[in-house]
Amino acid sequence: MQQIKAYLDQIATISKSDWDFFTSKLHRRVIQKKTIFLKLNEIENYISFIEYGVVRLYLPKENPEKEITFGFSFKDQFISAYDSFLTQRPSAYQLQALTETTLLSITYADLQEVYKTTQIGNLIGRLTAERLFLIKSKREQNLLNLTAEERYLKLFKERPELLKVIPLKYISSYIGVTAQALSRIRKRI
Repeated sequence: MQQIKAYLDQIATISKSDWDFFTSKLHRRVIQKKTIFLKLNEIENYISFIEYGVVRLYLPKENPEKEITFGFSFKDQFISAYDSFLTQRPSAYQLQALTETTLLSITYADLQEVYKTTQIGNLIGRLTAERLFLIKSKREQNLLNLTAEERYLKLFKERPELLKVIPLKYISSYIGVTAQALSRIRKRI
């Protein structure tokens, strides 16, 4: 709980009563490595804070080699299939733990109660929405403005730990190239 508290304390002052009420609604979930914990067409019922681990957001395909990875989330970040969470409609993508992952999760119903009762709920909702928007916007801009090699170098510079924990096939999909093209890029640099 200290990680999420430290994260939120950077942004706002949280009263003890709000904090106590909010944390009473959180529950810890441990997701095993490679587990898909939100499947296609399931309704997202959680917003979660990653205490430890790496999560991949992706569009599944019949041929696993054709899956499209469009996001990663890491320790000290919020994760959700947020569009499904907000609408309470089936998700068009999946969430998978790439490493053993520990989440602090709050359900949709509990978050609605936190919204009504505290100030912190609105903050968490806004932060999650802003973070997911920024990730999406940044990725779209990179795909439109940078070459595949530039996207790879930028990703490697910003998050060098990625290469240690994320298979290259997911990285190639994320930057919008085939695994073979990524292999050629890596040989050139």
